[in-house]
Amino acid sequence: MSTMEHNRTFLISLIWFGIVEGISTLVLFFIAMPMKYMLDMPLAVTISGATHGFLFLGLVALFVIGKSKLLYSYKMMWGGILGAILPFGPFVVDIKIYRLLQSTK
Repeated sequence: MSTMEHNRTFLISLIWFGIVEGISTLVLFFIAMPMKYMLDMPLAVTISGATHGFLFLGLVALFVIGKSKLLYSYKMMWGGILGAILPFGPFVVDIKIYRLLQSTK
């Protein structure tokens, strides 16, 4: 596999990981938290919160790894990390990564 193909594969993986992490945030906020407070089911937040935390750390690690492989700038790395913190942020960052991916064709 050439370096360019490897970079494209990494960026595609980063997009998919961002989508999964973003969905985990929405599940935590809009399903698990209402279940905890309206239905008295705290286990929902325990499970989805731990899953979201694991995915968040993985996404941050992928952004740092991507920067270390010189796939994008520090601005993109920090934007991706900030996007991982904000609700709906991973989806916004994924659009930017997709544009970067299109420019590598």
